[in-house]
Amino acid sequence: MILARLGGKDAIYTGVVAGMSGSPVYIEGKLAGALAFRIGQFSKEPIAGITPIQQMLEVKNMPGGGNPPVPAGNTQSGNAEIRPIETPLLFSGFSQQAVDAFKDRFTAQGLTPVVGLGGGSNTEKQPEPIEPGSSVSALLVRGDMEIAATCTATYVDKHQLLACGHPITQTGSLSVPMTKAEVVATLPSPLNAFKIVNTTEEVGAFTQDRQTAIRGEFGAKAHMVPVSVTFHEGAGTRPVHFDVVDSPDLTPLLMLISIYQSMMENNSYAAETTYRIRERVEIDGAPEVDLTRFAAPATGIPAALGATLQVGEPLVQLYGNPARRGMLHSVALDIDAIPGRQTIEIEAAEREGGAVHAGDTVSLRATLRPWQGAARTVDIPVKLPDTLPEGPIRLVVSDATTVDHMQETPATHLDMNETVAALNATHTNDRVYVTMLTPQPQARLDGRTLAQVPISMANVLDPLRANRALTMNGESAVAVTSVPMDAVVTGNQVVTIQVE
Repeated sequence: MILARLGGKDAIYTGVVAGMSGSPVYIEGKLAGALAFRIGQFSKEPIAGITPIQQMLEVKNMPGGGNPPVPAGNTQSGNAEIRPIETPLLFSGFSQQAVDAFKDRFTAQGLTPVVGLGGGSNTEKQPEPIEPGSSVSALLVRGDMEIAATCTATYVDKHQLLACGHPITQTGSLSVPMTKAEVVATLPSPLNAFKIVNTTEEVGAFTQDRQTAIRGEFGAKAHMVPVSVTFHEGAGTRPVHFDVVDSPDLTPLLMLISIYQSMMENNSYAAETTYRIRERVEIDGAPEVDLTRFAAPATGIPAALGATLQVGEPLVQLYGNPARRGMLHSVALDIDAIPGRQTIEIEAAEREGGAVHAGDTVSLRATLRPWQGAARTVDIPVKLPDTLPEGPIRLVVSDATTVDHMQETPATHLDMNETVAALNATHTNDRVYVTMLTPQPQARLDGRTLAQVPISMANVLDPLRANRALTMNGESAVAVTSVPMDAVVTGNQVVTIQVE
């Protein structure tokens, strides 16, 4: 690192501000490097660290692919802290409340969220050419809302540019739209100085995000994941469309905040509302993920935020899968807003009568309590299998989470088909389920649960346990029946019956 004091009245007035990263520094007419580091948080002196251009040029000829860089973190020098200059992350079309819900996750990556100051249009022409000192933006989300990270170009030739002098997202190889940008104003502040930026026309794609620079290639096309959200409230329908960068480290977070903002843009957001969500995810080389779930208000968390986090769970599993090879193709959400807190708790379950026989139909009585409502009972007929061992059998009256826990024990490493099969096998949380527990082995193979496995078959499958392709339990959970409730069901009760 080259340590320098900046000159000029503007630098003395504003200090080192977010968005300056990548500003070219010349010594005797020769490019020395990029302004990239600041000293401390409240320093009044415009002292900064410069990334030498030789280190940046190593990124210029770096091929695609490879492993992500190791984050450098902060450097301690006495009482001064040297850190990369924050990259302003401009949120256009977002509320402060939505950004605050996920702010800590962005700041942990060295990104400074800025809401509502500036805007963008990737189709708006900007006649000025990109040259050293020009602002450039990485467009992480585009469409009905936009998220862009902005820094300054250091080196430019006819094919590519180098910018920032430090990583933006620390993800190594990537594919992100690159746009021109114009600086509207610089806001000085001893705590958080930054630039107000408008993004303009798309001119290529950023393909490398490395320790000493980010690299953009002119004319390159970035892969984005199209997301559509169709929101139903009463008789009205509101569509929202946006594209998100395809990155294992960034996509789930960017989708979460964008979907949360989409759900906040309706009149029922502040009221107690329950959401019915159908989520479909298409990914190359794997079956479609198709899930339906309910999200209701809970103490301490708005229903919209809870619904958003539910939507994000499968995305995290898909992106975190080490066997994923294909790109995410699309995400589609269909969301119905239902007035009120639609929740039901299973308080009790019982059966009257004595011993039963295999093949009988028994009646269970479940006591259910709606939110702020009177308890009610539901009779659930249960047809027993034609073959059952003599002795006690347990019937579990429960919510979806309990059934998923009893029937599924995911392997440590799943391929994509197994991951999708496991996701699609999860139970919808708006039903009361009856599950029978029998003293017979249960196996999980290729993302699917095999109940009541004969001992002879269990012995044949046993060698697969060595490579974790198979998991085995000593008790089987057999789904018997379920009853729809049109509300989020919670709780579980056990009824024991005697089979003769």
